[in-house]
Amino acid sequence: MSDSKRSLKEILDSEYVEDSENEEAVFEESNEPESEGERDPSVCNECRDMTTTTICNDCEENFCQVCFEMIHRGGKRRNHEYVKLDSDNHENGTAPNELPDSQQEQKSKHDKINSFEASPANEESAVNANDNPTSIDTKLLSILNRNASFIPMRLTFEERHLLRLLEAALQVSEYTDRVDILSYKSKPKRIVEQLKEICSVLSGLVVASNMKIGQKLLEMKNFSDNAKWFQDVFEIGRRYKIMNPERMRDTYGKLCYMVMDSRLPQIEEHMEFHLYKPIKTVYSFLNSRPEDGAKALGLLKDKETLIATSSISPVGKGRTQITRLIKQKENAIERLASRYSSKYFSKEDIRQVLYSIGDYNGYINMNRRPIMRMLERLELFRQPEIAEKYSIGIHYGRDGARLTHDHEKQWHYAQQSLTLWSLIQREMVRLWYMADTDLFDGSQYKLASTGHGLHRIKPCPTIYKEMHKIISECRSKTHTWVGSSVVHLGDDAVPNALFFLDKYTQVPTILIPFDQTLMKINELVKDDQLLLEYINKDYGSVEDLKLTILQDAFAHMFDGSGADNFYMSGSCIDGRLTSAWNHCNEISKKKYYSIFLLSSFTGFNGSEGF
Repeated sequence: MSDSKRSLKEILDSEYVEDSENEEAVFEESNEPESEGERDPSVCNECRDMTTTTICNDCEENFCQVCFEMIHRGGKRRNHEYVKLDSDNHENGTAPNELPDSQQEQKSKHDKINSFEASPANEESAVNANDNPTSIDTKLLSILNRNASFIPMRLTFEERHLLRLLEAALQVSEYTDRVDILSYKSKPKRIVEQLKEICSVLSGLVVASNMKIGQKLLEMKNFSDNAKWFQDVFEIGRRYKIMNPERMRDTYGKLCYMVMDSRLPQIEEHMEFHLYKPIKTVYSFLNSRPEDGAKALGLLKDKETLIATSSISPVGKGRTQITRLIKQKENAIERLASRYSSKYFSKEDIRQVLYSIGDYNGYINMNRRPIMRMLERLELFRQPEIAEKYSIGIHYGRDGARLTHDHEKQWHYAQQSLTLWSLIQREMVRLWYMADTDLFDGSQYKLASTGHGLHRIKPCPTIYKEMHKIISECRSKTHTWVGSSVVHLGDDAVPNALFFLDKYTQVPTILIPFDQTLMKINELVKDDQLLLEYINKDYGSVEDLKLTILQDAFAHMFDGSGADNFYMSGSCIDGRLTSAWNHCNEISKKKYYSIFLLSSFTGFNGSEGF
């Protein structure tokens, strides 16, 4: 691995993790976003907007007057040597060719680009020439274009108002209690009654919140006359849930089942409309106005979009550098908004697109980083001295384990499980989009007892196919495959696509508390000598405490426990997650649980308990 030369302490203490899968759709701002050769000497290096008026010889950077005075007003920088440029870009009478060779070369290069941009006819070509994307930028842009069809649009203010109305209506609805039961009354009749009831509640809430809009709804005699409005409301709820999986926990199932039932042929025929509308994505939004679609879609090919949508990590950066990166990102957003706005797409529309892509990048980074750090920590257990002292081997029947693996085999099993979770989190937004296809295709489902109550069992062919692609990729990234590759979908273990999504959106909620606790231990002992003495007495050292927590996690988070029988748990794809849940349920019985509590741990769901 790339960090094999780092010491044990560095790996255990580090918040930074190198993503070895650069080809994946996660754009994170680096410490130096642009190489020196790409900087324009005629523009301030700090704000990237104003014209250069001062060159600092010590910083070796160009500044406008405002940025120079702000940065050099105190401290050591106050004594930096600098050269001011006059209005003709001459350094106090010195010709431009007396600049340092590297800056002169940059200036010559960008003078050509600026002269090329002067012609309005060549504006689009000038952008491409100025971009001059590197291979990694080209790769990232191609990934962005591929994922744009799945990235949901961020909700606008008006849509958030409708979302609140929808959530209020779903809270009082008893849809699943009335529909998903065994009854002699006709099920289609019950479904129609409940769908009409939720539409009535929504209409009433609209009247109460906005009389003007409510009056228009009431003027229509039938619900089918307002079909588009109802479809928009339910689409807003589904789109919001994708990027906020921790929200609408009690109501999202009702929402999905309402939309699912409305798509059944006999229900749609009776209601004369359905509640399904495809998720509004970045691509569908930019392509929604054919008159200007080509220009708007150019946004997804612009190198500056990578800067405007990057996820800025504070790890390893100072306050000044973070502020500079944020300012650079904001300036990039404004430039793109001006460049791609038109009479069909306002500046706010373009900003909304960029914010949506930024939300996606932030979401993927937040969910995958803990997994990547756990994979890096797992590498420590390949070292002979650690493997001997902290073996992660498990034995059937011991400490609740349902499998028997020696240290080496368990290491590979844990590695492939974490790698699989990492790949699933990378594709999570795409999987949400595919779940829509499986849930709302209008096909029949069966209501059956799964051992955990009555549930809707419905095949998931689209997700099933994608999961096998992910497993195939996981196999290629690991040395060997341990356990079963069975994927439970559309059966008693995972009845439908909604259950699948609910299972894997909880992976971050399982790993983030472990990750945060491990990173906070150093901070806890820094100012608490008594705690340090306790840790040294019971565990030997802070590093030994961390290795103890990791040993228990890697051994029993993947020991096949937690289910009623071997087939539903064991070593299958879903069984790995089931045993991880079981380990979390047992966390309060662990000796190191007090350390979790001291690190502000409240539970694996953000509440007391799991």
